[in-house]
Amino acid sequence: MASAAEQLASNLNFSTFAKAEDLKKRLWFTLAALLVYRLGTHIPLPGLNPEAYADAFRGQSGGILGLFNMFSGGAVERMAIFALGIMPYISASIIVQLMTSVVPSLENLKKEGEAGRKIINQYTRYGTVILGALQAYGISAGLESAQGVVADPGWFFRISTIVTLLGGTMFLMWLGEQITSRGIGNGISLIIFAGIAAGLPTALASTLELGRTGALSTGLILLVLVVAVAVIALIVFVERAQRRLLIQYPKRQVGNRMFQGDTSHLPLKLNTAGVIPAIFASSLLLLPATAAGFAGTNELPAWATMVIASLGHGQPLFMLFYAALIGFFAFFYTAIVFNPKDTADNLKKHGGFIPGIRPGERTAQYIDYVLTRITVIGAIYLVVVCILPEFLVARTGVPLALGGTSLLIVVSVTLDTVAQIQGHLIAQQYEGLIKKSKLRGGKRGR
Repeated sequence: MASAAEQLASNLNFSTFAKAEDLKKRLWFTLAALLVYRLGTHIPLPGLNPEAYADAFRGQSGGILGLFNMFSGGAVERMAIFALGIMPYISASIIVQLMTSVVPSLENLKKEGEAGRKIINQYTRYGTVILGALQAYGISAGLESAQGVVADPGWFFRISTIVTLLGGTMFLMWLGEQITSRGIGNGISLIIFAGIAAGLPTALASTLELGRTGALSTGLILLVLVVAVAVIALIVFVERAQRRLLIQYPKRQVGNRMFQGDTSHLPLKLNTAGVIPAIFASSLLLLPATAAGFAGTNELPAWATMVIASLGHGQPLFMLFYAALIGFFAFFYTAIVFNPKDTADNLKKHGGFIPGIRPGERTAQYIDYVLTRITVIGAIYLVVVCILPEFLVARTGVPLALGGTSLLIVVSVTLDTVAQIQGHLIAQQYEGLIKKSKLRGGKRGR
């Protein structure tokens, strides 16, 4: 039977949306912030030769630069002020999350609630500055090493590039936080979503153009579209799937009255790690090809050239390592973000228990056992979602924006944002029902 919230959500209509003034303001703010982000991806970095840089980028578009260009909405291809995107912030967040599981002082901060979370967020910002500065310096040095790309090489160009790119990343971090607090959805995720979504029409048009010129057959294009729809359906199904553990609370006595024990559920997502394993696996596998491109294949030994060729898109070795790294990061990141022992301690503190399982250590072991089993399913799902489109991209030449990682991010962020919009509409309906009940009660009282 559907819950009260689901029944209420099924009755939502446009009149409810029209009355939700706060929701409309949040939506307009979110759209305005994303528009500012898209404008920033078209403002080029000063001191570059656009034609020479375009030629240099085309030679590296198959490496990690192509992946970052997809996440940044084409800012890397244009070398805009937002070329670094939000990736330094994501990397710093993952590093800080890892440190909270290793460093006792950070672990204690995590348990202090809102005050501890603010301090951890501040550490994340410091980490973003450090990582962003290092990456910006690497980009400036790489640009100078390319022939004819930089008009006036030197330390002035490097410092100005570092300041510009780091400033762009910090602005995006602030913009994402503003979207989260004053808009709809998770701001950081929406910025990545906007970058990928901006490239989808171009990717679709490029695919159709390949079909028009005869490079791709009509049947192959239809197969790619069918696979994309099937992958989207699989993502929607698995991202909404949960393993719910029944939690029982004992009976309690208040005064002379005995209250029946409550029951609830502990939801465990099938894919706890989200899209992080796919991003990390792609980045690690594309690093050797990118480094070789900057160094020049003629200067590398024969064995290194052979290894880099074996790690190209669609190669068996690439697929094998890609699947293995996705599985590893799925378990690794799940272990970072979810601690069964803390969950079991919180349940014991509030008097909750899993029927048939002793509270405390046995509960933690049982949660870990269930979490491990569903993470296996989640890892297999991530491998299928990422490998199948990757195989089609490599064999057909379909643009990277139609790959599994991009579809996974777009669908996941869309589901989260729609869920938040639905939550605001449900709250709006509840407020309307409460106002009506108060008015009716006042009339009866008179």
